[in-house]
Amino acid sequence: MLLGGIGAAQAATPKTVLVLGDSLSAAHNIPVEAGWVHLLEARLAKMVPMWTVVNASISGETSLSGRNRLPDLLKTYRPAVLVIELGANDGLQGLPLAALRDNLAAMIAMAQRSGAKVLLLGIELPVNYGPQYRDGLRAVYADLARNRQVALVPFLLEGVALDPALMQDDGLHPLASAEPKVLETVWQVLAPMLHQPARSTGSMSPRSASHKNHSARATSSHM
Repeated sequence: MLLGGIGAAQAATPKTVLVLGDSLSAAHNIPVEAGWVHLLEARLAKMVPMWTVVNASISGETSLSGRNRLPDLLKTYRPAVLVIELGANDGLQGLPLAALRDNLAAMIAMAQRSGAKVLLLGIELPVNYGPQYRDGLRAVYADLARNRQVALVPFLLEGVALDPALMQDDGLHPLASAEPKVLETVWQVLAPMLHQPARSTGSMSPRSASHKNHSARATSSHM
């Protein structure tokens, strides 16, 4: 009976989704409960078995600062799934794409070594950054997803960024009314991952949402 009780308790322990992002995941200038991460938390809390969400996103976060924070986050929360939403601030600051690639690759490797599955959320840059840099940023996400065999949402703000009615005045961040749409974009790729077996040190099949080229509007210097 004791062993059975322990097994039941372990089975009932919620698994964790850890979100590591910037202001796009930190509910910038909107109520926290309106942000897509909080909406995800509410949805996962209703699932059986239940999942919990830890939002470690910070406005202004770059891939380097995220890389530096991740080891402690993995140790503390031991997530089953890590969602990485970083790179926008690297891009807006014009930082080298090679450094972004290296930082994201390091975070993916850390997560995979810990046994977590990884979902990479891509972002687009304003058109004034030029086609070479913008195409290069897209390639960073796509290449990492393919080569490291992780799930990918090519553009977090798909169907949102180009609609002024859904964006804040800064042209960077969604309004609260757009956050459910952002969640659905993530959910299309995340949901199947929640039902996959726990990741081993071997490979996992990549998943990605369909990719279209988009132009994102921006007037600020960080997210």
